[in-house]
Amino acid sequence: MIECLTGKVLHIETESITLDVHDVGYLIYCANPYRYQEWLHEKITVYTYQHVREDAIKLYGFLEREEKKLFEKLLQVSGIGPKGALAILATGETKLVVQAIEDEDEQFLVKFPGVGKKTARQIILDLKGKLLEFIPSLTLESDEALLQYVPSKTEGNRALDEAVEALKALGYVDREINKVLPNLQKEQLSTDKYIKAALQLMLQR
Repeated sequence: MIECLTGKVLHIETESITLDVHDVGYLIYCANPYRYQEWLHEKITVYTYQHVREDAIKLYGFLEREEKKLFEKLLQVSGIGPKGALAILATGETKLVVQAIEDEDEQFLVKFPGVGKKTARQIILDLKGKLLEFIPSLTLESDEALLQYVPSKTEGNRALDEAVEALKALGYVDREINKVLPNLQKEQLSTDKYIKAALQLMLQR
């Protein structure tokens, strides 16, 4: 098992980043790859989970060890695969996810792609009481923090396009994205913050 990798971020796609570790490029799938924009061509440590199937071996990456641990917990739930777990983590609302599980709030959990009522109930059944360790260490970003980075108008348009593609890669459909798109178009944000803002808006509906 590869616990973590330290190297330079070479490239960012809608689902993954490429990390150069001693001239070897590792393809790492992430919940929100655009979180790594500030480290493009810079060295960073990425905590990794190696997922092995008969037809594929993939690395999944996280900025914090706590995120990786929660990802592993989610994978233990029947009906939740790596893509579904990433979609849940991409919101940046880890505290709300844990709280929803503790409160048995199925209506909150079914807002995530691929999570129906049956899977939501299974998440609660399997994880309630087992995630309290994550609450003190993970913090939420305020709406004010989301608006701190203001790129140029041209960059903002490109950033929004990238954010939409990243949301689709997570499993959100056009209908869901189009509902929050008007709100996003009012702001000039980085791709990362567009994604986080969109996900927060979706969770409020």
